Order: sequence, then C-alpha cells, then structure tokens
Amino acid sequence: MSKLIEIRDICQSFGKGRAKINVLKNVNFDIESGETVALMAQSGAGKSTLLHIIGLLEKQKSGEVFLNNKKTFKKSDGKKTKLRRNNIGFVYQAHHLQGEFTALENVMLPQLLARVNRKKAKARALELLELVGLSDRTTHRPAELSGGEQQRVALARALANKPKLLLADEPTGNLDKDTAKEVFNLLLTIAKEQNMACLFATHNNALAKKADRILKLDKVQE
Repeated sequence: MSKLIEIRDICQSFGKGRAKINVLKNVNFDIESGETVALMAQSGAGKSTLLHIIGLLEKQKSGEVFLNNKKTFKKSDGKKTKLRRNNIGFVYQAHHLQGEFTALENVMLPQLLARVNRKKAKARALELLELVGLSDRTTHRPAELSGGEQQRVALARALANKPKLLLADEPTGNLDKDTAKEVFNLLLTIAKEQNMACLFATHNNALAKKADRILKLDKVQE
C-alpha cells in the first residue's frame, strides 16, 4: 500500500489574543490507500475540524496536508474544490440530502457538478443505489425514506465520483443501534472492495475496533 494522505504538524486556532482558542496542535499521521482508520476523541478535541481540514473544506493555521504526495495548503480555492471533487467523498452524521430531489437525483448531483454527462451520471447513480440496497427506492425523496435509507443514499452520493478517500464524521450517530451497525458495515465493506482509504470519527468503541487501526486525538491543553 502507498500513502494517500500525509498530515504534517497541523495546527488550528480560532480568535485572537485572550479570546484565542487552540483546537489542534502539531497533529501528524498518515493514511494508506485501502486502509480504514477510526478517529476517536472527546467532545471539543477538534475531530470535526480535523476532518474538514483533511477534506480541504477548512484552511489550517499551519502545517500541511499531502494528497497523493502533493501539498495542498497554498492551493487556490478553485484547485482545492477540484481536488476535493475528484478525490474525496464525505458522509456526515446528518445526511444533508437535497429534500426536493429524489434519491437518484441526489446521487447524480455531485457527478453533474463534475460535468459528467447526464446519461453516465444516471447509470452510475443507479449502480450505486443498487450497491447500497436501494434499487427500489430511486424515485423516493428523503422525506419518504427512513433514517437508515437516507444515510445509505448519502453514502452512495459520497461514492459518486469514485473518491480515493472517504471521510465520515459520526456517520451512524443519528441511527438506532441495529441500523447503525448495518450502515457502518456497508460503509467498511464498500471501502475495502473499492480500495478506498477511509477515515471516520466516532465515539463508538465497538465500531472503532472494526477499523484497521485507531487514532486518538487529545484535546489541546491551554
């Protein structure tokens, strides 16, 4: 396996002077292609912030995120958007589906934004919805789906552009125990089958133990 993501001396803070809050300090680790990593931390330790930085959604104060051996810190917003769109998929605790769109349309959307033609985007979306067990729910809107089904659609959407890295922030946090286990196992299975790196934040020890390894993020001591 090769290193897909390298995190070097990441620091993040908010505010200035006495109001300054240090959230992350000198965070370092690597993730290899095909590797599944659990990120565990107490509330307020900055795990969501770290995921946003790795996903190029938020700019750190200092340090570097290497994606496929390439530095990302000084890249323009436009180049970061392109890198994110082509390499990274996201699954959040809340599904964030577009309520006015069907399941099929929600999975097509990131592809259309990447300028994939509509016919290919639809075929890919149908393939993914079948993969997550929702081939019979393609025309349903989010309000017509259960919580577990909505999160499956969110997973399919995250996979739409064939990402190399899947970032998941408490992806089963809003689900009941049985549904959470089902969705999480599906996520891990797909990640392994498609040789994606997967970094997921969780408070659940049982889920974390299913990863290849566990990273623990300590809260910055002021």
